[in-house]
Amino acid sequence: MERTGPRDPETTADEAAPEPAGGDAPTAPEGRDGTRRRPWVRPLRRTALVLALLLLVPLLAAGTALRVNYMGDPADGTYTRDRDAMWLGHAWVDGRKKDADVTALARRLEDTGIRDLYVHSGPLEHDGTLPESAYPRARWLIDAVHRELPGVRVQAFLGDVLATEGPDGMRLARAATRAAVVRSAEQVLDAGYDGVHLDLEPLHSGDRDYLSLLDDLRAVTRAEDARLSVAAHQIDPLPALHSVAGLFADHPKWWSQEFFGQVARRVDQIALMSYDTAQPLEGTYGGYVAQQTSLALEVTPPTTHLLMGLPFYYESNPSHWGHAETVAAAVRGVRLGLSRTDADRELFGVAPYIDFAATETNWEEYREGWVNP
Repeated sequence: MERTGPRDPETTADEAAPEPAGGDAPTAPEGRDGTRRRPWVRPLRRTALVLALLLLVPLLAAGTALRVNYMGDPADGTYTRDRDAMWLGHAWVDGRKKDADVTALARRLEDTGIRDLYVHSGPLEHDGTLPESAYPRARWLIDAVHRELPGVRVQAFLGDVLATEGPDGMRLARAATRAAVVRSAEQVLDAGYDGVHLDLEPLHSGDRDYLSLLDDLRAVTRAEDARLSVAAHQIDPLPALHSVAGLFADHPKWWSQEFFGQVARRVDQIALMSYDTAQPLEGTYGGYVAQQTSLALEVTPPTTHLLMGLPFYYESNPSHWGHAETVAAAVRGVRLGLSRTDADRELFGVAPYIDFAATETNWEEYREGWVNP
């Protein structure tokens, strides 16, 4: 009978390991503690250890590299060029905001570098159309901002979910949909907006239909002497990472650096959404932003205005750890990337996201780190 407990210390060696009865299959040998040895356990443990190391070592190496990228001092002069932007919520055009709110906004933005406001005025319908009922107070806001904040532009922030990872959403492959988006842009410019800010997500790297749409939109905004700006995905932190990620997830998250440059060449402003990075520490997040800043600067032509997003909100989840993704870390990362790549770039700024979630700490870190460092 197989032993199920510890051996009696008084048992003799012969009693402890009797010969198997004739014809019976041999039993697994016992260890020194009396338990049966399982030959497959050791190889399995070794395999598990190898797999753990294969996963852990690259992660530790990447984290170390990002932390090192956060070291050093930003160069002199790497602070606001008075070319910053900010995303604003829908309340500014749907009737909830009043004159007093614009006055308070003007006080808030006084002595900052914010010169463009991306005001949510959609969303677009999946067919590319935009109901005028989505922005009933747009004319009031535009006039009020121009009065209270001379020189600040108000752009219509238009977005939608793309049907790239599910059955529902906008389909840019349809020419009729792209044409409708262009008509929607003409519509908001007729309403008095100073530009069009497009945010279509999730947008996969290399989307030729998106590039075609931008070409058509640029023709419209140039004819109206208006701005065309876009919200852009992050750039591959490792070469071709978006392709590798696409093998394991519907949303590959990043754009190739080449595609980012293709988009940047078609617009007046490109705002990289440098938040929701899943970085667990301030040091690695700041290093990641420094890297993203350098990668974007390398492919953005000097005639295009590049902006790096700042997380003016607090969440704690696997994609955005609030204790790590701070405005202070983002600003320092931006300055380091700018210092190392193109410290004298004129058409450059940061873009806080978003007004209704911003805290006093967010504003203080933006001012202390970027406006008055």
